[in-house]
Amino acid sequence: MPDTAYAGLLVIGDPHLEGRQPGFRKDDYPEVILGKLKWCLDYAANYRLLPAIVGDLFDKPRDNPNWMLGRLFDLLAGEVIGLYGNHDVHYNPELTEHDSFSLLVKAGRIKLLSADSPWRGAIGGRPVVVGGASYRQPIPSRIDPLETNAAAGPPLGIWLTHHDINMPGYDEGWIKPHEIDGVELVVNGHIHRRLESVQAGKTLWVTPGNISRRARSDATRVHVPAVLHVEVTADSFTLSHVTIPHQPYGEVFYEAVIAETTDSGSSAFVTGLAELQSRRTASGAGLMEFLERNLSQFEPPVADEIMNLAMEVTANVQGESGNRVV
Repeated sequence: MPDTAYAGLLVIGDPHLEGRQPGFRKDDYPEVILGKLKWCLDYAANYRLLPAIVGDLFDKPRDNPNWMLGRLFDLLAGEVIGLYGNHDVHYNPELTEHDSFSLLVKAGRIKLLSADSPWRGAIGGRPVVVGGASYRQPIPSRIDPLETNAAAGPPLGIWLTHHDINMPGYDEGWIKPHEIDGVELVVNGHIHRRLESVQAGKTLWVTPGNISRRARSDATRVHVPAVLHVEVTADSFTLSHVTIPHQPYGEVFYEAVIAETTDSGSSAFVTGLAELQSRRTASGAGLMEFLERNLSQFEPPVADEIMNLAMEVTANVQGESGNRVV
């Protein structure tokens, strides 16, 4: 699609693609999350929007299964811009040739944004520059205006980030929203839930949350998977959160095994393990939670041996992340 035909942007938050089942999810996560990404890209095409991924396309930076990479190459056939997040790089804030995300960049499936390499074009008939700061990359205090003529109107500056931004409801943030000269809109990934927007001078900071629900938690229970639709006009822009089709929380996650065994003896412990076996996960998340809560009833040597065995088993399973889990 020529950039002159774009009506806006579609900001896609933190897909966290992977080839195995995470945490306590009981659906086919690899297929589900690929399906959500496809839905986002189809929506962008239908509404003439430039797709933008704000980091953490992958959950694991390396050793992603070939079948999933092949599907991604097919899905990302049109123009897509974006950033890399902390999950896209391996123990290093810099993207390297060993990280799966770099394959998509080198193949031209994703244009990696930076301060030195923004996307420039026309959206909604208006000159637009979309820059980006990937994980641990600096956020500028200003950007240079686009070279344009007066007839085209003032340019719109948009910046995408993948950072710990100090937004209302997120105490872990260490970067305070501030005005960026030449930027009217900042959209941040990294934070998985939607937060209240902050207006800092002429710059609006927005955190739309991610497109899926990875971890079982109270925050996840109320999170609605969505994308951010940025509609651009000749002199302004409008924002809307578009809900992505998804299943009810109870159909996505196993309920916690809540029975305590300290007063019931070892037979209840065995019963609890049997229940975990019936709802086992690839990461072993339920098993480790259960053991940490219940091993105190055993003698230390026995408890240590059980925990060591569990850690060895889950480590081996996680090391086989290249195998598809259905």
